[in-house]
Amino acid sequence: MTTGVYIIAELGNNHDGSFGIARQMIKAAADCGVDAVKIQTHFFSEESLTDAPNPPYFKSESRQEYFDRTSFSKSQYLSLLEYSTHLGVDFLSSPFSEKAVFFLEEIGVSKYKIPSGELTNTSMLKLIAQTNKPVILSTGMSSLDEIDIAVNILLGEDCKDLTLLQCTSEYPCPPDSIGLNMINEFSDRYKLDIGFSDHTLGMAAPIAAVTLGAKIIEKHFTLSQLMYGSDAKHSMEPQDFKQMVRNIREIEQALSNPVNKNDLSKKLIDMKHIFEKSIVASIDIPIGVRISKEMLAFKKPGNGISASNVDNIIGKKTRNFISANTILKFEDLDIE
Repeated sequence: MTTGVYIIAELGNNHDGSFGIARQMIKAAADCGVDAVKIQTHFFSEESLTDAPNPPYFKSESRQEYFDRTSFSKSQYLSLLEYSTHLGVDFLSSPFSEKAVFFLEEIGVSKYKIPSGELTNTSMLKLIAQTNKPVILSTGMSSLDEIDIAVNILLGEDCKDLTLLQCTSEYPCPPDSIGLNMINEFSDRYKLDIGFSDHTLGMAAPIAAVTLGAKIIEKHFTLSQLMYGSDAKHSMEPQDFKQMVRNIREIEQALSNPVNKNDLSKKLIDMKHIFEKSIVASIDIPIGVRISKEMLAFKKPGNGISASNVDNIIGKKTRNFISANTILKFEDLDIE
């Protein structure tokens, strides 16, 4: 994986079964600066009974019709993988059945993203772990006990590269269900790299997740929220996705470059002179008098005696005449 935050554009089935649109989506996502694009691999008869219900947010056609219509052939998968590689991004797909795992092994995917609904599918967890490829596990609808079991299964099958994603399977996900607290809780509990799979409509949550230590960000991607399908209206369009990626990269840079305030203060000495204040005579001050607060003012620029030294200046005698609105100098005073 990349040394920075690994950003996945989840294309899902937003391509609506169009090979051309899928290529367009991959190109648009690559132009946003992502590390990977991801689709979904469905073999309906292997993963669902015919009367399995649709999710509540998609009723336009049956799941069987939708998955059968939007599936790609092996040659199309290989072409999409080759195209993604050409553009410098990883091509991933979430399997929803063991047949899908075998299919993706034939395609030659580099890693596996296990979707939230498969976390309790023990047999498939073992099968994926046995591929010896990196695994990304989403936790969208699972309890801690279920996550414990899944993590133990994967590690017990010698999965050497496992990343756990905080996720909440609500579409769209409201702010009070995001669960950013789980990033640190998962990290403490499992001692694994933790990421965030986002189902909110904006970019605040994934950006916040990065500041909390998320190593992977996954976000649904679409060319237009007006496109047909189960996820398009809950996905992010290219212009916003590109801005999100840019923001994440800036935050990465900030987090990887801690500053020392003492060193930074020295670096900003010119700015200190411009914006801070010096001690200035508020009136003409004769020779031989003791400075009182009433004789002083505090004005820019800050390249004289700093206003922070005022208590050390009050009570000192003047050696020289000091004109009003003149910055005081130490040589003008008797410093005992």
